[in-house]
Parts: sequence; C-alpha cells; structure tokens
Amino acid sequence: MTKIKKETIKAKGLVIEVYTEDFKNDYISLTDIARYKNKEKPNVVVANWMRNFNTIEYLGI
Repeated sequence: MTKIKKETIKAKGLVIEVYTEDFKNDYISLTDIARYKNKEKPNVVVANWMRNFNTIEYLGI
C-alpha cells in the first residue's frame, strides 16, 4: 500500500494542497487553484476549464 503525503504551498495568499505518492507522483488540487477566481463556487471554474478546447487537447497529449 502506498503512503500519500500531503503538503501545502502558498501562492498569492492561497493555500494549495499538494499530494505526493512515493516521491514519484505529485498531484496538485485544481479546486484550491480555482478558489482564486471564485471562492464560493470553484467547481464552476473547473467545469469551464474542462470545456475549453485547449484543455481537452492538452489532456489528449
């Protein structure tokens, strides 16, 4: 079983959580980043990112 380590970084006054798995894979919370644009409903910002053609193209690479 892998151990997940949770760390935080601070950017422009926001706390962003970073999850590390076995020091190989890092995962950054997109919801925490989206809170910069919309503190009450960050899910709307993430939904707009996922609808963007450039995002879909990037994920396909």
